[in-house]
Amino acid sequence: MDERREILELREKLRRWEYEYYVLNMPSISDKEFDMEMKRLEALEALHPEMDDPESPTKRVGSDLGVQTMTEFRQVAHGRPMLSLANTYSEGEVREWYERTKKSIGRDFDVVCELKFDGSSISIIYENGKLAKAVTRGDGKKGDDVTENIRTIRNVPLRLIGDYPENVEFRGEVLMPWTSFERLNRERAEQEEQLFANPRNAASGTLKTLNVKEVARRELTTYIYYTLGEELPLDGHYEMMEKSREWGVNVSRNMRLCRNLDEVMEYIHHWDIERKNLPVATDGIVIKVNSFAEQEELGMTAKSPRWAIAYKFQPENALTRLVEVTYQVGRTGVVTPVANLEAVQLSGTQVRRATLHNEDFMRSLDLHEGDMVYVEKGGEIIPKITAVETKERREGAKAVEFVKKCPVCGTELMRNEEEAAWYCPNESGCAPQICGKIEHFVSRKAMNIEGIGTETVSALYEKGLVRGVADLYRLTYDDLRSVEGFADKSARSVLEELRKSRSVGFERVLYALGIRMVGEVVAKKLAKAFRNIDALRRATVEDMVQTEDIGEKIALNVVAFLKDNDNIRTIEFLTEYGLKMEMEEEAEKASDALAGKTIVVSGKFALHSRDEYKAMIEAHGGKVGSSVSAKTSMILAGSDMGPAKREKAETLGIKIVDENEFIGLLPGHEAGKAVEQLLFDI
Repeated sequence: MDERREILELREKLRRWEYEYYVLNMPSISDKEFDMEMKRLEALEALHPEMDDPESPTKRVGSDLGVQTMTEFRQVAHGRPMLSLANTYSEGEVREWYERTKKSIGRDFDVVCELKFDGSSISIIYENGKLAKAVTRGDGKKGDDVTENIRTIRNVPLRLIGDYPENVEFRGEVLMPWTSFERLNRERAEQEEQLFANPRNAASGTLKTLNVKEVARRELTTYIYYTLGEELPLDGHYEMMEKSREWGVNVSRNMRLCRNLDEVMEYIHHWDIERKNLPVATDGIVIKVNSFAEQEELGMTAKSPRWAIAYKFQPENALTRLVEVTYQVGRTGVVTPVANLEAVQLSGTQVRRATLHNEDFMRSLDLHEGDMVYVEKGGEIIPKITAVETKERREGAKAVEFVKKCPVCGTELMRNEEEAAWYCPNESGCAPQICGKIEHFVSRKAMNIEGIGTETVSALYEKGLVRGVADLYRLTYDDLRSVEGFADKSARSVLEELRKSRSVGFERVLYALGIRMVGEVVAKKLAKAFRNIDALRRATVEDMVQTEDIGEKIALNVVAFLKDNDNIRTIEFLTEYGLKMEMEEEAEKASDALAGKTIVVSGKFALHSRDEYKAMIEAHGGKVGSSVSAKTSMILAGSDMGPAKREKAETLGIKIVDENEFIGLLPGHEAGKAVEQLLFDI
């Protein structure tokens, strides 16, 4: 077969298979066959660049042919505002809405009930069947163009199928499934990075990620809940959703057309229970008048349509029995109690474990062996115990006591004053701490050494090949081949990754060392202040606390770490190997517009992410502050700014600016007027 013709045929096959798998949930081929055909298409496209097509399935990212990184998001106005829905937690108010709507229309009417998915709202626009644009809700009037990120989502078609209109807009939710969310937070927890609070925040944060390949890796999904266009073929919302699914977009099959109020209530009661079994987060039911003509007749209020209402579920919890309390040791030695439970269904997953945080939290519950406990998830990071049902307590049950020795190495635990956590001080002899430090060292935000994950670190440790981060650079080809799962290619790849890590900047090397209480921000501040490892080793606690945001506790940890003989030997070896132990000359600043200003960034933002604003501040000569003090010049405030920060700022007379005011301070930008933040929670 002619290779050009084969490319065209492969693209059509792969599009159909994606639709079957991700939308219809009826795959007709195996994952292996799909992957083989995709690789074949990638190879052929590489041989025939003249056949380039932005709608090719290979352009979703994951292959080297896809877009990797963006520099910024462009603001785009919505053709029609994305407004909010009126919310209620009361079945009585749902009944009132139904009766009020019936009275306004003057006749019986059909309604559509559908699950209220708890994600990040999106508008996806197709022109001539091709994905043209995807825009976040933003402030309801305009949002960020995240088209390249949306293209990575497998159940978003790059090209529609069937008899679609020339121009059509789909509105829906971008979600992170529970399985992807829990995997992502496990990875972040292993690296002791801040965890996402819930799948909604994780999905929203991922959409605002500039690294497209990272977006693809996080495995987002979408559900479409509304279709807009000038030439829609049908007059009913339910019928249009069914038709939209035929065009290739993902519409929930749990949508129902209801003929009366009793059917609406039946739907609500059913999903109040069954939502626990769903693969994604939901927080309620959306009820809509079905007829578009009747929707237009009912009209809108200033912020929401009269033809729809959202019923919100109460937070999920369940009662189950405590089996035992076990203890985990982190890379910094912190010992965390974990409740092991009889399995219970909660938010789409079987829950068998819940965090107990620390000894103080455990004592506050007055936890006894075999207690019946209330567990809540409701979108939280990991399940937590909220209360004990003391009426169900077994007679003679013993109170659960926090361990006194490390559950792994048996060392007596220690607890610093004013800290809630107990920790194991045996850094150099406690396996979880050693492995945890190595995992942290190779992590993406530290040395970014691909090919060495949790299982590989454990295998290398068990074989005696590594006992610290310096041992990674002593590994040979034969060492790696001796570890299960390492073939010739993967062994050579890891050795190359280790070699490449010599180009990682000093601030990340400092972070990678895993000094207690030294995260990314603190490592960057220390690196900038002292410039090299020798100066940092000579610095006293008094020297360090002169650096902004470096308190005495952090300084004490850094000094202790850099005086430890084992750590000194590790740093000396890493230096000899060629890792960067000093700062390079800084790139030229964009301007000095913010020179001498310390700016605190607080709240949620629509135009840029918090990290992007922090980068802007530094690029224009300013400093980023972590807390409000007399040294703070101004606060860049988004929505949900902490009330304590606002109160302190007002007391100190510190200026508070919004996004548009801040951007107006920078060269090349005009100050825009403040925008009203509208929530669109469907």
